[in-house]
Amino acid sequence: MADAWWQRLRGQSRVLVALGVLVLVILWIASGMLGREVDDAPPAMDRQPLAVAVTELEAEPVERLLVLQGRVEPDLRVMVRAETAGQVAEWEVARGARVAADEPLARLRMDDREARRRQAIARLRGAESEYEAAQRLHDQGHVSRTQLEAREAEREAARAELEAIELDIRNTRIVAPVAGVVNQRLAERGDFVARGDPVAEIVDNDPLLAVVHVPQHQIGRVEPGQAARIRFLDGRRAEGEVRFVSRVAEVGTQTFRVEVEVPNADEALPSGISAGVEIPTETVAAHKLSPAWMGLDDNGRVGVKTVDDEDRVVFHAVEVIRAATDGVWVTGLPERARVITIGHGFVTPGETVRPHPGGEPPDAEAGAPQPVGGALP
Repeated sequence: MADAWWQRLRGQSRVLVALGVLVLVILWIASGMLGREVDDAPPAMDRQPLAVAVTELEAEPVERLLVLQGRVEPDLRVMVRAETAGQVAEWEVARGARVAADEPLARLRMDDREARRRQAIARLRGAESEYEAAQRLHDQGHVSRTQLEAREAEREAARAELEAIELDIRNTRIVAPVAGVVNQRLAERGDFVARGDPVAEIVDNDPLLAVVHVPQHQIGRVEPGQAARIRFLDGRRAEGEVRFVSRVAEVGTQTFRVEVEVPNADEALPSGISAGVEIPTETVAAHKLSPAWMGLDDNGRVGVKTVDDEDRVVFHAVEVIRAATDGVWVTGLPERARVITIGHGFVTPGETVRPHPGGEPPDAEAGAPQPVGGALP
């Protein structure tokens, strides 16, 4: 009996001990969680403004340029054509030679032209003799006025025939209609040419014409007399002047032909090549900055963020008017502006910041601005 009671007592004691241990474990875990919540609670402190790097820029007068690609053409390009038919007998100038106006270029064979000229001379003499005889007879009353006029008509026809064959003989000498350089010989010795066939091409490269096509939304910025700068593909440069601005857009492209006259007295500059043309249209106040400082606003406008006198962020929409090797020139900023160079992607217009002139802002890590005393939210 006593043994049974003792066994029951020992079993109850073990249950009570286990329950006690379980209660202690639960209390320990609960106390740790409460402590962690207290420890993890952020300290009460005011969040400080973000630090950004800024640089102060001042506007400068800059030329607003209209930059176009075009082609250089000769001022004068003439196709010399045969004025009569015949075989080319000889050339009197070499290809590439400079010729003056009316200077002989080539000669066609005479063939029977001289014989026809002598025949025309003889016919004219006979017609003149018949007319003179009819004139005397008319004065004596033996020939009517109608007969006299018929003899006069025959004389004029013979004279016209002689003039025509003499002109044809002169046309066997092909001459330069203008001064320039013989760029091509299109018919060589022994070739037969008909009337109107091309024989040679003469070009005049002084001056040259840089021809560009201006878009319709830019044509209002160009007018005759404006200065222009030309860049050739080989690196050479030249100065020119706008000589012609078309008043009718070309069908299909809706662009306007513009010709820039380029002096070329020594003919050192060739024609027929591509070239870049810069036409200064006006002078504006602009700032030079790095494209990395630019961004887009919520409306998709390209702009730059600056800091005003109260250290608040301001967004300014800008327009790129000129590119350089070390930056771009833009308009749209105040005359003096503190431009955010590092951190502009982390701030919004109207936000107060801590501007740091030049270099990286304090507490910056990996190019991102940091608020003093903490990490970015």
